[in-house]
Amino acid sequence: MSEALLDEIEVINSIYGDGTLVPLPNSKDQTIYVLTLPSSDDSSSSSSSLRLQFTPSYPDEPSSILATHSLGGHAKRGAAARDLELFRAAVGEVFEPGVVCLFDAMEKFKELVSEAGGRKSAADAEEQGGEGEGIAEGGEAEEAEEEEEEGEEPPWVMSDPVVELKSAFIARCAKVTSPGQAARYVQHLLATDKRVRSATHNMTAWRIRGENGASFQDCDDDGETAAGGRLLHLMQLMDLWDTMVIVTRWYGGQKLGPRRFALINQAARDAFVKAGLVNESGGGAKKKG
Repeated sequence: MSEALLDEIEVINSIYGDGTLVPLPNSKDQTIYVLTLPSSDDSSSSSSSLRLQFTPSYPDEPSSILATHSLGGHAKRGAAARDLELFRAAVGEVFEPGVVCLFDAMEKFKELVSEAGGRKSAADAEEQGGEGEGIAEGGEAEEAEEEEEEGEEPPWVMSDPVVELKSAFIARCAKVTSPGQAARYVQHLLATDKRVRSATHNMTAWRIRGENGASFQDCDDDGETAAGGRLLHLMQLMDLWDTMVIVTRWYGGQKLGPRRFALINQAARDAFVKAGLVNESGGGAKKKG
């Protein structure tokens, strides 16, 4: 088993919970694992799981998705085939030779499940016609009301997971134009992502240029003393404006000491790089032409 795969197993189980990616029980074949898929709607029902096989060359080539291992407790007819097909599609979209991909594949799977559910709901409403149209309109009104309560969907750019001693860190950054918008983005994330909501810490910082030369800077440690201030200092050093970052930490049971601040900043910087806000080779912000 490659070191990259061992690290990825630790990342997946740190973020999604112990037992998410485990060796196939009672099997002598050490290349086969059981992956419990994430729920796309934060429901409490159990999720389905798949059997994956990793070759010694992983991640130079993707894992083989063998079959469905088990179904959720409230699974509907056809759910097994759907999940299998959608996860294969997710892996196909995110896989790059030499780069571990399961975390990205699981997040893409959630998106595909949500999209498939939306298409099915629209098709069902269209088939009903007449009264069905009234039902669809009511559903749209309810959706609009929910979206208004949760706020706009933030344009998050995510870092790769950073893991040390079973503690996992993931950063998200987004462009923002006001402190109120930054606060709404944080609220939206906590309201819509169960794993983030249940994390040990969600540390935030933002820097915003307002009108007439005004500027706004703020941060929140969320219980991780001094972490928010260090994130804000990182943004100052990188000369980032009209941007916010939130770094989520899942505690792994072992204290990291001061090392945790380096890991927090590492995740944040990776998100800034992936968002195109900073050159990967240097520390300064990209110049706007």
